[in-house]
Amino acid sequence: MGKRMNAVSSKVDKNKIYTTEEAIKLVKETATVKFDASVEVHAQLGIDPKKGEQQIRSTVVLPHGTGKSKKVAAFVSAEKEKEAKEAGADFIYGEEDIKKIKDTGKIEFDVAVTTPDMMPKMAVAAKVLGPKGLMPNPKTETVGPNIKKMVEELKKGKITFKNDDGANVHQIIGKVSFDEAKLKENFEVFMEALKKAKPNTAKGVYIKNLVIHSTMGPAIKVQA
Repeated sequence: MGKRMNAVSSKVDKNKIYTTEEAIKLVKETATVKFDASVEVHAQLGIDPKKGEQQIRSTVVLPHGTGKSKKVAAFVSAEKEKEAKEAGADFIYGEEDIKKIKDTGKIEFDVAVTTPDMMPKMAVAAKVLGPKGLMPNPKTETVGPNIKKMVEELKKGKITFKNDDGANVHQIIGKVSFDEAKLKENFEVFMEALKKAKPNTAKGVYIKNLVIHSTMGPAIKVQA
């Protein structure tokens, strides 16, 4: 480790499990990079990621967002274009645009929403969008009749979280520049959603380990 990392790591007791307030205060204190670092939560879960019924995939609206505005694409029919635009969609796409994405592979957005009637038309671009995790999905509440609601929630800070192959969930909950109260509220809202997402078939301890840290900052164990 470099001098900077050694200096900030010495502020953290590796054997201590901190309260939310203590952990967030430490995250801000140990963020010494020159940019506005993200604040990340990493949870190790007591699930079997090989079992389909134990997969974690859910959504939550963080009250203060993540500090990064998502570019939202709405794939809609002509009569829904105005509604999507008024809701704040960055890109409004129709059938011709879907074909362009399929042919060029060019993507300019972070998340896509669509209506059920457009899903069959989007199938042609599935090979481009699917591997990047950008294909709209009812499970992530990105397919539905209410385009306005979907777009507005995403622009306000709605996130999708899921487990990786190692039974971990990683999530950004804000920026170091956020005040402690906002980070605490985002953390608590995310944790509530994570606990609600516990599969019925998961036995034993659900949240085995929970850490919070800033980008390139030391890991701080926090109470689940």
